[in-house]
Amino acid sequence: MTLLLISLAIFLLVGIPIAYSLGLSALLYFTIMRPELIVVLPQRFFAGMDSYALIALPLFILMGQLMNAGGITNRLINFCLIFVGRFRGGLGLVNVAASMLFGGISGSSASDTASIGSVLIPEMERRGYPKEFAAGITVASSTMGMIIPPSIPMVIYAVTAQQSVGRLFLGGLIPGLLVGLFQIALVSYVSIRRKYPIEERQFSRREIYSEILKSVYVLIMPVFVVGTVVGGIATATESAGLGVAYATVVGFVLTRHLTAHQFFQALKSSIIISAKIMMIIALSQVFIWVLAYERVPETVAATITGLGLSPTMMLMLIAGLVLLAGTFIDVSPAILLLTPVFLPAVQQQGISPILFGVVLVSGLAVGACTPPVGNCLNVCSAVSGLRIGTIFRSTSLFLLANVLVLALIILLPSLVLWIPSQLMD
Repeated sequence: MTLLLISLAIFLLVGIPIAYSLGLSALLYFTIMRPELIVVLPQRFFAGMDSYALIALPLFILMGQLMNAGGITNRLINFCLIFVGRFRGGLGLVNVAASMLFGGISGSSASDTASIGSVLIPEMERRGYPKEFAAGITVASSTMGMIIPPSIPMVIYAVTAQQSVGRLFLGGLIPGLLVGLFQIALVSYVSIRRKYPIEERQFSRREIYSEILKSVYVLIMPVFVVGTVVGGIATATESAGLGVAYATVVGFVLTRHLTAHQFFQALKSSIIISAKIMMIIALSQVFIWVLAYERVPETVAATITGLGLSPTMMLMLIAGLVLLAGTFIDVSPAILLLTPVFLPAVQQQGISPILFGVVLVSGLAVGACTPPVGNCLNVCSAVSGLRIGTIFRSTSLFLLANVLVLALIILLPSLVLWIPSQLMD
């Protein structure tokens, strides 16, 4: 295990991508420690991708790409302006509200950062907001994309932990909305203190009706996707396929922003993103097999259980480790690595795997906004032209909302488990 972990750390430090670092560490382990078992390596590589549920992953990614190309960002922003634009710091509030809605459609925080940020960061700067303030809100609010259903990280956890995708989607609903509400409160507080602008645009009753009508078929998208799973109408994979069909109709027929060229670009982008994630999944499964062979999950479970902690304190400890790991490891590989390590200990304490999954994803969502790895920080840096350190200083204040919600769902598990128990038991 020393060889495995030290080699992984060295590969990561020299800049080798996480997927290949995992594979190389496992190969080194087999070559030096267990050469007679090297035949397991290609078997586990292909077995890691051999899951029907994983078909949902590229389909959810494609759905988000099509909805993004279909011109929904401006519609969501105009829709949010109707309700929160008249308050001080209105565009900051719109940023959070639009991320809340967009996160429920795209399922990806990086997509949220790129789409909302490319529109609102320049607009907020033009209207007198500090650029770093606009960038900080954009990054922090994008974390809801991982928590509010449908969520790509939730699908990855569901496959890894062999849990219900529908239950995980529903479990993330209240925490995701709470993150948005707390961030709105923080933006309002900061805007009042710093006297940020108030949007002077007034919507007539006719304009309000028109904007709602234009947005309604976009807003029902997450309800349509999640509802088909929860209602037993479709599996998560079938629901993702229906979501792709719905997004195609919205883009081509309703918004009419989606062109044939954009459609094929979305396909290409989805294939590349999916291939990267699938490579991580395949090579991480080899690494995880080595961990299981060396009985690491059992050892960790015994160690944590031996501390004599209550279930709440155990989840607090694990959440702290997840927050730390999230600063160095991207979300997908972190889920694949941490789930088999911590899940046995969690289940021994009688903690719901659904609760653990939401805690894990919520904690890693914070990691996506913290250096040095911080995928959302990197995306926002490319969009805004600001340095990662500058963006993070503004982001850190709004991430307090995420940490507060993380603590709340650990102390009050019903925030996660109540809706799944009501709709799926």
